[in-house]
Amino acid sequence: MKKHIIFIAALAAAALTGCAGSGSPVGLVDVQRLTANWPLYTNAQNQLVADQRAIAAGKGSNAAKQRQVVQLQQHYSQISNQLVSQVKAAAAKIAGEKQLKLVVTREFVGYGGTDITGDVEKLLGITEKPTPTP
Repeated sequence: MKKHIIFIAALAAAALTGCAGSGSPVGLVDVQRLTANWPLYTNAQNQLVADQRAIAAGKGSNAAKQRQVVQLQQHYSQISNQLVSQVKAAAAKIAGEKQLKLVVTREFVGYGGTDITGDVEKLLGITEKPTPTP
């Protein structure tokens, strides 16, 4: 999932030159915030880790374990693609409503753009976790 996002963000960041300030035709989505607060994503990640550990600790030959790992990777690749599609669809809907021409991830943008992360979270039913105070 991160590979898809990084690639798209890198291409989009190149197109951002000169886009700054409010009223920008560029929308920004904070993917780190989404993934940290989205139960569908965190549950999938937690299950992936548990499945990987179960395979590693399980009995069987290395070849059998390798086949299980490949099947697990394929399964979680499908889940990842579904989650990316949901985020893209939500971002596209918000971009249409706000008349944005481009939506990129915040990770590669130093300044400028219109942050639509909160709107995407609402559309996906994500509740942001409060940040702990130091």
